[in-house]
Amino acid sequence: VQLVESGGGLVQPGGSLRLSCAASGSIFSPYTMGWYRQAPGKQRDLVASITGGGRMNYADSVKGRFTISTDNAKNTVYLQMNSLKPEDTAVYYCNYRQYTTNPPYISWGQGTQVTVSS
Repeated sequence: VQLVESGGGLVQPGGSLRLSCAASGSIFSPYTMGWYRQAPGKQRDLVASITGGGRMNYADSVKGRFTISTDNAKNTVYLQMNSLKPEDTAVYYCNYRQYTTNPPYISWGQGTQVTVSS
């Protein structure tokens, strides 16, 4: 599965962005798609994820501000980011985990930069 992200950019504090991640290839359940982010000098952390069944999970730091969603017909996952803060600045990576194998099959996108600054 190949993942291609888009939608990053520069936004002022309090602004919004929507990230998109288009998956190509065969997708098999059970699976999870998610967004991770990595700031300079820090580890890559989970931001939000969604299972094939629609169960969502969010990092505490983004709850109430970010929303993950999918368009299954387009094999696309979105991350709507509202009320952005400077600390949200990072490279955001799309992730796909397929649990039909052990260990799970994992694919990453190339990343998209999000910069929150005035």
